[in-house]
Amino acid sequence: MQKFELITTDKTTRARRGRVTTEHGTIETPIFMPVGTHGAMKAMTPAQVEDCGARIILANTYHLHLKPGEELINKAGGLHKFMNWNKPVLTDSGGFQVFSLPKKTIGEDGVRFRNEITGGETFLGPREAMAIQNSLGSDIMMAFDECIPYPSSHDYAAKSIKKTVRWAEECLRAHSRPNVQALFGIVQGSTYPDLRKECARQLSALDFPGYAIGGVSVGEGLDLLKQVVDFTEPFLPAEKPRYLMGVGLPEDILESIERGMDMFDCVIPTRYARSATAFTRRGKIRLTNKNYRRDFFPVDPSCDCYCCTNFSRAYLHHLFNANEVLSATLTAIHNVRFYLNMVTEARNAIEAGNYAEFKQAFLEEYGFFKPDKS
Repeated sequence: MQKFELITTDKTTRARRGRVTTEHGTIETPIFMPVGTHGAMKAMTPAQVEDCGARIILANTYHLHLKPGEELINKAGGLHKFMNWNKPVLTDSGGFQVFSLPKKTIGEDGVRFRNEITGGETFLGPREAMAIQNSLGSDIMMAFDECIPYPSSHDYAAKSIKKTVRWAEECLRAHSRPNVQALFGIVQGSTYPDLRKECARQLSALDFPGYAIGGVSVGEGLDLLKQVVDFTEPFLPAEKPRYLMGVGLPEDILESIERGMDMFDCVIPTRYARSATAFTRRGKIRLTNKNYRRDFFPVDPSCDCYCCTNFSRAYLHHLFNANEVLSATLTAIHNVRFYLNMVTEARNAIEAGNYAEFKQAFLEEYGFFKPDKS
């Protein structure tokens, strides 16, 4: 990441309009980053992802380390060339995946766990996470942190953030390509305002190019998510990009944009697509529902994606009932486009100074304030 430019802020909220410049392109913020866990989007080609308007995607350090391995990817010319994606890539540190494993040992220097491919013991710590991401060649890489489970005691979370800060310092020392790859620090602290503040304060002193809020997509719900962002955001540097990790549903993203967050990622658009759930301006719909068998309208009449401009709900209903792979592809295309259209409209609203009105109108039309339509 060469630089971050804060272009403007909303008149009545903390929403921000910015621009991140990287070696592989420019990212307009707020932005949603589709997730390509294994270096690929589920059921979509890179060209289809790009056609949906994606300008940055996320890949998973843990999974790419296990297979095919960072050495092979490096020999192929790096992750961009390996997966034929010439726009920015963000890689996480693998921390969330490792800490979610059922059998692992968390030490002061890192985590030991059973390799699901070889069956042997594997170690991942700050230095290892940096070496892997340096080999992958991502534009933005994440520091190795301890992802605190929810709920956690104050005592556990306090000890954990000390470890996260110490690991962040080690990540900075181990990072071998700081002029090419931007390293973001991750603020932890569970749901405790004092711990979030202290973690943010200590990480800000380390002067990372960007900052993330971690540990907020682990089952705490929207109300608690908003609270965590509310009492963390004031302690993040205004001149650096802010990334809310693993979030989420449209309402999560819009509420968090209002609270000063710039970057988001989640598997929801493609995961929901594979289970026949499509996002529309009037809420989620389940395409396997019998009501859509003779429905010849697009999935979302207001959408300009390849799916909506060429196919009907009835056709998608048929594809899912016939167990055709194309069902997941077309629905994924639509869902990713829906998310990217949403953040584009959010950027426009911030520039116009009326983000609060935009958010309220969007969520009312979406049906957030009434029962689901699926």
